[in-house]
Amino acid sequence: MSNPPVHPVDEIPPLARLAPLGLQHVLAMYAGAVAVPLIVGGAMISAGEMSPDDLAHLIVADLFVAGLATILQSVGFWRFGVRLPLMQGCTFAAVGPMITIGTQHGITAIYGSVIACGLFIMLLAPVFSTLLRFFPPLVTGTVILLIGLSLLDVAAGWAGGGAASENFGAPENLLLAAFTLVSILLIGRFAPPAVARVAILLGIALGTLVAAALGRVDVSGVREQAWFGVSTPFAFGLPTFQVGSVIAMCIVGLVIMTETTGDILAIGEITGKHITPRQVADGMRADGLSTVLGGVFNTFPYTAFAQNVGLVSMSGVRSRYVATFAGGVLVVLGLIPKLGAVVGAVPTAVLGGAGVALFGMVAASGLKTLAGCRLDGRALTMIATSIGIGMLPTVSPEIYAQTPTWFQTIFDSGISSGAIVAIVLHRLLCTSEHGPEEQTREAIVTAGVASGDASVLDVDAAAGGEARNRVG
Repeated sequence: MSNPPVHPVDEIPPLARLAPLGLQHVLAMYAGAVAVPLIVGGAMISAGEMSPDDLAHLIVADLFVAGLATILQSVGFWRFGVRLPLMQGCTFAAVGPMITIGTQHGITAIYGSVIACGLFIMLLAPVFSTLLRFFPPLVTGTVILLIGLSLLDVAAGWAGGGAASENFGAPENLLLAAFTLVSILLIGRFAPPAVARVAILLGIALGTLVAAALGRVDVSGVREQAWFGVSTPFAFGLPTFQVGSVIAMCIVGLVIMTETTGDILAIGEITGKHITPRQVADGMRADGLSTVLGGVFNTFPYTAFAQNVGLVSMSGVRSRYVATFAGGVLVVLGLIPKLGAVVGAVPTAVLGGAGVALFGMVAASGLKTLAGCRLDGRALTMIATSIGIGMLPTVSPEIYAQTPTWFQTIFDSGISSGAIVAIVLHRLLCTSEHGPEEQTREAIVTAGVASGDASVLDVDAAAGGEARNRVG
């Protein structure tokens, strides 16, 4: 009897393909990966909680744990890891609360609250995963679209040369970003399929070469870094557990779980992999364990990176072992600081050009999901309101500055606020005995059958008739 076919997610590409594809993932997420330790570390230095020399330690520790977290999420063991091509990195949702905790109670209170947050996520994962029925295609498509749109603000900051740079928005930065983007598009369009899959990597390489020719690549930091370094657990002292800080970070944990659910559903749509509540719980447990490791190794809470979700869609390579290889690269970068500095020398403007393509692809994936739904007036109202509220902190970062801290923690993340609004409005506007929800299911089934798509809907009457993605 022949063995059942292997799903593309579980295929292991040959090393000649695996290596460039994995490196492409590292380059796509590197700037975002080191941004959180740079921001939080800078604030702690200003507050006198750290010395400037400690900043390099934070970055190395972040890369090391991000690599472990990615391997855990993609390979998985027991009930930890969703076993999908997801890259893990520090979440921006925790930046504000961690700075507040650190300046008020010290850096050890940050790590105590991070460890507590990780334990909270692991304990709540089975409960939170049962809420998957609140993410039908109409909500999922809206959340994925919002993820892509929200990240375009980050791409714009990179394309301008970095929001904190003195020459932000200079024409040379914009031209570098445009050159990188055009290179990616041309490679993706005209190169052979095997080459087109690494269009992002090649585009970044070409952009960096042009920047080097113009004298825009700074490699001075490479010489300053050591060849080898190991992250020491509790390097800043044993963690302290301050009640208010722990509560604040547990709220961040809820945001992380909401964002992780959106990313898991998005990667499930892109890879054609059926996502079950149990898999979502496994993914959240991996986030929780990674966050605990973050607290131990002097770094921060971890979640899936949406830009790499877009990269999976652009490259068409769905193997989770590409993410595993990329996780291994991150571990090596965390153990060899000099190599990490080499990757970090890629100009921010070059990454901005790649970011426009990556984040735009995430948004396009959301549109693709919504295209299979019947969009009547109530559905459009739900989508419009969710995106409108979700985009508020992106277009006006200070809009919630005078609200309570717990409110800011949740709603300063446009992804979590938009997801909450989408879930609530879907239940209020789009669920009835013969309402848009039923029409949506019918439309998606019809569209899937007509197109020959492997994604069809399974109506589970025992679970209230919720729509679930299934590989046929």
